[in-house]
Amino acid sequence: MAEATRTEHAVSLNPATGEVIARHAFDNREAVEAALVRTAAAARVWRDTPVAQRANVLVQLARVLRERKTEFALMMADEMGKPVAQARGEVEKCAALCEWYAENGPAMLAPTSVPVLQGTARQEFRPLGPILAVMPWNFPIWQVLRGAVSMLLAGNTYVLKHAPNVMGSAYLLRDALAATDLPAGAFEVLNLPPEDVAPVIADTRIAAVAVTGSVRAGAAIAQLAGAALKKCVLELGGSDAFIVLADADLDDAVRSAVLGRFGNTGQVCLAAKRLIVEAPVAAEFEARFVAAVKALRMGSPRDEANFIGPMARYDLRDELHGQVERTLAEGARLVLGGHKVEGPGNYYEPTVIADVQPGMTSFREELFGPVASIIVARDAQHAVEMANDSEFGLGGTIWTRDLERADAMAAQIETGAVFINGDVATDPRVTVGGVKKSGFGRELSSFGMHEFCNVQTVWTDRR
Repeated sequence: MAEATRTEHAVSLNPATGEVIARHAFDNREAVEAALVRTAAAARVWRDTPVAQRANVLVQLARVLRERKTEFALMMADEMGKPVAQARGEVEKCAALCEWYAENGPAMLAPTSVPVLQGTARQEFRPLGPILAVMPWNFPIWQVLRGAVSMLLAGNTYVLKHAPNVMGSAYLLRDALAATDLPAGAFEVLNLPPEDVAPVIADTRIAAVAVTGSVRAGAAIAQLAGAALKKCVLELGGSDAFIVLADADLDDAVRSAVLGRFGNTGQVCLAAKRLIVEAPVAAEFEARFVAAVKALRMGSPRDEANFIGPMARYDLRDELHGQVERTLAEGARLVLGGHKVEGPGNYYEPTVIADVQPGMTSFREELFGPVASIIVARDAQHAVEMANDSEFGLGGTIWTRDLERADAMAAQIETGAVFINGDVATDPRVTVGGVKKSGFGRELSSFGMHEFCNVQTVWTDRR
């Protein structure tokens, strides 16, 4: 680590008040080396631990998460402004993830036998070793455990480089895992500035890299991983299309659009962002949607009644506001909101922009905050064309009563996931991940489990 950064800190601000919560000193070179020594040693032990024992650790972790649910939820509310009811839901979702993999994951790691010429062969799923994970702040524990649970069950160890504004959540998670039978060193936390990540990626003890974050961060880390010939999985930004056709159930579509766009204060990668509505119902959808958004309560994330909290970082609010202003200058129509909230805290008004056209800022770029863009499509094919007119390819949604048509449209949409007549969601039984600039590789399900396995062929010649 460079001398100039050894005394620096990761500063965590309460976005609801602007007050400093904590200053966490960055790890120096000696601390990083000690963590890598520990995780490499733990990897040698953990890889030989029976899968059933690894699964039991996940059961234990689920119990600890539920026991400390309130502590985690309040930490997330204070560190990044997540409304506390949504924060408790995040903790519960993580606990359920642990239990699902504990029950179903061992079968995914069982060897598979294959007959071959003059013999038999089997495919074994071996761990790779220590995995470095660079994680974002918007879901401080779900984003971590979404990958870590399957990596640990597969016999890998996990080194977390978390976002600097949620280091309190990172340390709480480390403490929760320390309360299980996971070997010391199997889950390590590094507090590093961005410039100090490269040497960790290059270190021979790190076997692979997982990243969730921005396109810029993902591209930089992928370049470093590629130079070191290490596998990486990237889940990056998204500008998901939310298609509403003329025959859709508008009550359900509006409800889902509001939840999908304004949940977590709009700070979600896989979420409704570009609301593409077929012309015959565009005016009615807009009216209903705006009325529903107006009814949302915004305020302190510790208040159970509030659905929208402050944005997590002040710089991101400034960036979002700039995107809104550029979109309006390009000819879009402001329907609701569009301003920073004056006073303490990092609040931005729930905002709806209409008459958005391809090429405008909010059509081209990801808007990571409580802003919805309404786009009118001539027909279903036009909606698909506009959905694909994006450098992103994370998710998308289709609302129509014609399920056969929805399936045909889904086959044309260039994304990692398509949701038909339902809310955008993640579930351990199916994968999450993107195409184009939304990244590559998958998390969750058996596909996510096997991403960080050495799929080894063991061939026995019977001649």
